[in-house]
Amino acid sequence: MTLPVMTQSQSLSDWLSYLEQIHPQQIELGLQRVRTVANNADLSHLPGIVITVGGTNGKGSTCAMLASILQAAGYTTGVYASPHLLRYNERVKLNGVEVSDQDLCSAFADIEQKRAGVSLTFFEFGTLAAFAIFKKYQPDVIILEVGLGGRLDATNIIDADVSVITSIDLDHCDWLGNTRDAIAVEKAGIYRSGRPAINGEPNTPTTLYETANEIGTCLYSVGKQFNYQITDNSWAYQGHCWQFTNMPVPMLPLQNAATALATLEHIPLAVSEAAIRSGLINAQLTGRFQTLQEKPTVIIDVAHNPHAARYLAEKLKKQTANKVIAVVGMLKDKDIEHTLQHIAPQISSWHLADLSGPRAASAEHLAKFLPETSSYICHQSIEEAYHAALAQALDDDLVVIFGSFFTVAGVLAIIEQH
Repeated sequence: MTLPVMTQSQSLSDWLSYLEQIHPQQIELGLQRVRTVANNADLSHLPGIVITVGGTNGKGSTCAMLASILQAAGYTTGVYASPHLLRYNERVKLNGVEVSDQDLCSAFADIEQKRAGVSLTFFEFGTLAAFAIFKKYQPDVIILEVGLGGRLDATNIIDADVSVITSIDLDHCDWLGNTRDAIAVEKAGIYRSGRPAINGEPNTPTTLYETANEIGTCLYSVGKQFNYQITDNSWAYQGHCWQFTNMPVPMLPLQNAATALATLEHIPLAVSEAAIRSGLINAQLTGRFQTLQEKPTVIIDVAHNPHAARYLAEKLKKQTANKVIAVVGMLKDKDIEHTLQHIAPQISSWHLADLSGPRAASAEHLAKFLPETSSYICHQSIEEAYHAALAQALDDDLVVIFGSFFTVAGVLAIIEQH
């Protein structure tokens, strides 16, 4: 196959199509190739303060709360996150605003020139392009969300000023290991000697402590160096320096809010309590227990592994709906059995959907992991499953859509078209 010669004038869709074709594998962990190109492009160091955020779940919401608080405090922010739901531009934001197609195409063209034939995966190419955009705009704080694992993820070529792990559970086992102990070692690879390392996982594997100690990092763990408590309408935080009471409960998970505050305590910028309160209230993230409509209530959530499913199940328990109807599509390399197992007690009936692509699990495959007494229908697409669930739901019912970023993105695309 002959690939086109790419220039800055090509469209973003042309560039994304090109990036999908230039490397034989979708995922290839390792830092040598991406580090070589970063050195060629003078992107091995980024401006301002850099915070790297890893973890099984909670990365996106922690990044969103960090950025929201920092912006409320008057600082400029750059956030690199993945995957996107509808537009690639969602992956790179400056002060909460998606960057333009022009900025992305310009950055892609620069990386294409500087890579000098070095093969990069889609994610690696996009990561370096984000770095180029941040270097151009020089935000006060850059927040990097780890793509997969940590130790060998492309974001880890940067020595962050503060590194954060939000949670540790089983996911991407083919790449990271099939125990929490093994996964903890991979995630702790983002920590740096002599620099603050935040750990928001309450049930921490001993291997994380061991790895942090070997690296020589300054570890601050929830339940040890920082704590939080919740009441009905507020919460309290006790940290390294800060002590807050009667804090507003954010829309995003409280565990991640506490982790965000622990992180902000360790950067050399003044952040007021007023900015923290405002930032927490205003922080939001598409696809995280997000309500799309009422009567019937429709909620989307990107939960796609057991850890996230447990959290989603707890949130659903607190809803007052008559029946909860699920729309689910998942990838076959996820822990389908335990993800569905955690949430099944909350579900009255299921609409299972085929996803597209080589990693997709079929609806029939998902059905194998439902309780024997479950009521379910298999559908050939997310659109078909979503419309069938809406047709079934009464005004006092709740429709929950979960299982994958692809599932949530599919429903958001349907809504955007209407």
